[in-house]
Amino acid sequence: MAKAKGVRIQVTLQCTEAPGTSRYSTTKNRRNTDQRLELRKYNPKLRKHTLHREIK
Repeated sequence: MAKAKGVRIQVTLQCTEAPGTSRYSTTKNRRNTDQRLELRKYNPKLRKHTLHREIK
């Protein structure tokens, strides 16, 4: 039997300190994480790690 499609979805993360300067894309499991994803990622324009939040 084949696995059910649509469990993992692709999301975009955007910097909160300087919106529009840094974006990352990743995947998340819809069943385990129903809230918006927040990760600390590197922003090359600011040259430091900043908080990135999931956008629609």
